[in-house]
Amino acid sequence: MKELVEAIAKALVDDPDSVVVNEVEGNQAIILELKVAPEDMGKVIGKQGRIAKALRTVVKAAATKDNKRVVVEIIQ
Repeated sequence: MKELVEAIAKALVDDPDSVVVNEVEGNQAIILELKVAPEDMGKVIGKQGRIAKALRTVVKAAATKDNKRVVVEIIQ
């Protein structure tokens, strides 16, 4: 999952080297923390959060295949 989020985020931003994804194992879910450069924050979130929502939907669909629950958080 981490690689999927990282690949999608790097395709969206102007500074792909600043993309960092941390994976945190929780009791009930895996949390993926996505960090990008401040000037690329809008590109990852999108208008009214549409890109962020689409990213979460894709990750959720991929996680369902592995019977896991994954949460994507965009960190500033």
